[in-house]
Amino acid sequence: MAAQVDCEFLVKKARDLVVEDPWAAKAWLITARTLYPTDFGIQYEMYMIERNAERTASAGRLLYDMFVNFPDQPMVWREISIITAALRNDVQDKQTQFLRGLFETLPGRTQCEMLLKATEQCFNTLERAEMLLLLLRRFPDSVVQHGVSLGETLLEAENLDDQDSPVNCFRKLFVCDVLPLIINNPDVRLPANLLYQYLHKAAEFYIGYVTRSPSSENQQQGSQDTADIKSPTKRSTQKYIIEGLTEKSSLIMDPWDRLFEIMSIVAMRCDWQMDKANRNCGEILHRMKDLCRYINNFDDEGHRKYKHQVVYSTLLVFFKNAFQYVGSIQPSLFQASSPSSNQVPLILLDDLSNIYGDVDIDRGKHIHKRRKLGEGREKTLSSDDEECSGKGRSRHIIVNKIELPNSIDVLEKFKLARESWELLHSQEALEKEFTRICMSWKTETWLWLRIFITDMIVYQGQYRKAINSLHQLGALQGAQQHVMNQGTLEQQRALIQMAACHFALGEYRMTCDKVLDVMCSVIPCTQDVVKVQEEIPKVKPRFRKALDLKLLPCTSKAMMPYCLQLMLACFKLRAFTDIRDDLALGHVIVLLQLDWPRGENLFLKAVNKICQQGSFQYENFFNYVTKGGKIHLELLPNQGLLIKHHTVTRGITKGVKEDFRLAMERQVSRCGENLMVVLHRFCINEKIILLQTLM
Repeated sequence: MAAQVDCEFLVKKARDLVVEDPWAAKAWLITARTLYPTDFGIQYEMYMIERNAERTASAGRLLYDMFVNFPDQPMVWREISIITAALRNDVQDKQTQFLRGLFETLPGRTQCEMLLKATEQCFNTLERAEMLLLLLRRFPDSVVQHGVSLGETLLEAENLDDQDSPVNCFRKLFVCDVLPLIINNPDVRLPANLLYQYLHKAAEFYIGYVTRSPSSENQQQGSQDTADIKSPTKRSTQKYIIEGLTEKSSLIMDPWDRLFEIMSIVAMRCDWQMDKANRNCGEILHRMKDLCRYINNFDDEGHRKYKHQVVYSTLLVFFKNAFQYVGSIQPSLFQASSPSSNQVPLILLDDLSNIYGDVDIDRGKHIHKRRKLGEGREKTLSSDDEECSGKGRSRHIIVNKIELPNSIDVLEKFKLARESWELLHSQEALEKEFTRICMSWKTETWLWLRIFITDMIVYQGQYRKAINSLHQLGALQGAQQHVMNQGTLEQQRALIQMAACHFALGEYRMTCDKVLDVMCSVIPCTQDVVKVQEEIPKVKPRFRKALDLKLLPCTSKAMMPYCLQLMLACFKLRAFTDIRDDLALGHVIVLLQLDWPRGENLFLKAVNKICQQGSFQYENFFNYVTKGGKIHLELLPNQGLLIKHHTVTRGITKGVKEDFRLAMERQVSRCGENLMVVLHRFCINEKIILLQTLM
């Protein structure tokens, strides 16, 4: 008891002298330590003096002595936890750097032992994992003993914690930090099936990470709040997870490069056929196509590893390029998109620039006939799809470079993604493995992927399949409405693409129905529509026909003209058949105002047909035809009944030409009206009669 009092006296004396005379304080403690070498309080006081004075070497020696002689003291472990926290911290402040330097003064064996014991003191799975990761990084030899077990612990913790998404802190720590240490260490022997499992986990994480939606952070925060209410004991762990996702996720640089690097190492360790490192996506895909030519049976025992090579290599090329394509045409879907980007979504549609050309009546009848024969064929490629399909031929996509400056690169991404998809479905063994992976990742819930698949099917000309895909897209949008901040825009996007597909199938009434639904939800542009010169492909006309597509901005200013062109194309085929149809012909005349004078020749053809008929009755002519032009008309060659006219008792027509002249003057006076407003009103007010015309 007396010894304890003496120790406390000596420590108090030294503590009182620290500020005024630190050397005297140190002398008192040396004396005390000599007299009482087993007293922890004296040694700890000496350590704190050296630590506060930031004398790295002496503080390190004292910490080492305490760690060896007093391993069970809580104060020692509190200090060790502070130092290990500094080692894990990326902050570069003066205090943190001092603590790191202090740790470096310890012998290597002591550092390793200290980190191992510190790991045992952690009860939180993530903190324990990060402590062990610190050990693995500083002492690569320990990877053989602890690396794989740490990875399995993280994957197991992810399952036990019921994580809804692969983008969580357990998976992040495993994929970004632990896995590279494991697979890059030649002394760690891993079976091929475990390497494929790890590659699978890494691909799922990185693809989920780059494609996460802008609302995912809010969802995670909401999940944490719910977890706090249901289970307060998990609060610290959940908070750690949320912080790791919202703050540390931004530290993942070049995720695609990291993923392809992991695949490259797995390829080397699994003895894939590799002849060149650091290939780009195009080269990888070309190499996989060659491999498929040489190997016909991927289920053969000797060739099974090459199935994994083709599937994973092509799969990564597919997802990377599909993501980059969708990210370019609709960047708002992804969290990683630039907040300052104001690019509107682009939508892939058949090009209608040839609608003002000659009317192909035979083709129109042929498609209409085959449409009836092909009804109900949804699971297989219908006869309509075969008729309109561009499969086997390269289809040109027209892009306005103002709307998409990097259009060449974007279209190359689209091409690579399509070819990757086709390769993955070229053989049963490949398709089966690819489908298995997609099911495990639940890719059917990925909105961005459904957008790409729809565009790919449209490109292939399989319009019946495209319509089914658009219905699936609509269901996804409904289920994920919280993701879409622009729900109406997304609905318009799907409707106009669906309308274009129905038109390609010859289903003109359905086309018109979808178009009118779009027109009901858009607001016409009150300014004159600026006609931007499109990039005209340098392809001979005989090869183009109707196979071209275009990426159209998903705005009212761009969508309204396209919708009106679709309606014109529908009514044009009916208006110029042998059967008289004044309603269809009148609708055509109204719609030809859209892009005057491109439709001038078609308008003159309409006038010629009216003259051949000898009469024409269209009550809405003077309501919606307002466009002026340098057209000289002779519409009364036979005194035909062009408009309602007066009749006198003797039955002789009187004043018909004068009435028509006055009416036309009234029309010319309306030339100043906004054409888009007029045509929008035409679609809204005449919706019923427009649909009835196509019955």
